Amino acid sequence: MRSIWKGSIAFGLVNVPVKVYAATEDHDIRFHQVHGKDRGRIKYNRVCTVCGQSIDYTDIDKAYESPAGDQVVLTEADLAALPVAEKHEIPVLQFVPSDQIDPILLSKSYYLEPGSATPKAYILLAATLEKIERTALVTFTLRQKTRLAALRVRDGVLVLQTLLWPDEVRTPEFASLDGAAAPAPREIAMAETLVETMSDDFDPNEFTDEYQIELKRLLEEAIASGAATVPQPPEAAAKAMDTEVADLIATLQRSLEASGHASDDRRH
Repeated sequence: MRSIWKGSIAFGLVNVPVKVYAATEDHDIRFHQVHGKDRGRIKYNRVCTVCGQSIDYTDIDKAYESPAGDQVVLTEADLAALPVAEKHEIPVLQFVPSDQIDPILLSKSYYLEPGSATPKAYILLAATLEKIERTALVTFTLRQKTRLAALRVRDGVLVLQTLLWPDEVRTPEFASLDGAAAPAPREIAMAETLVETMSDDFDPNEFTDEYQIELKRLLEEAIASGAATVPQPPEAAAKAMDTEVADLIATLQRSLEASGHASDDRRH
């Protein structure tokens, strides 16, 4: 791994030098666009709508257009002058109970490595976070963008998880839920029984991305056969609709039976 940021965590008067690494990576198969007739690659040019010329990245600035149509152009120098957090410091703002951080706010994750030859301060902070069972709220600036972030420990390593700002989370407004009837006690009891039959400890290694596995197999078979396109299988017949799903109780009962757990609810 290659670090993408170097700086320090400001923990009171204690300075904890760190290097930041992306904690996750995308293994999805990448595609490029081609012309369907002759397989030629599709290219995109940055063309100015005024002069009609192709523009280099070095000549491109950022512009904001207001709802009224007013445009303001900002250069890199303008953006650099904005008041952002110290670019090489991660200040700890406060420590909060971990369960108070709503998972919907979590964005990207980063690993933090000790940035000095003597990681005593790093180990102290990690051990403290583990003992108090709290999460440190910090601010983190990367690529001129400041984020609120959660600092916690995972397997002895400090992990930084950037958080969305509250106004970036949409408010759900679904008219279909307004005035909806509450489930009957019998329905809740059967649903709880079904949940119990499907409950287990979470182990992410038990789950695989079947779509990517099948996509890779499909591509490898096409390459091995020398085909430029994938042969299409015969279209499968549509499955008949299950008309009984309208009855929620009956559906729950069938789910319990399929899980190998016969419910005693029939006696009530």
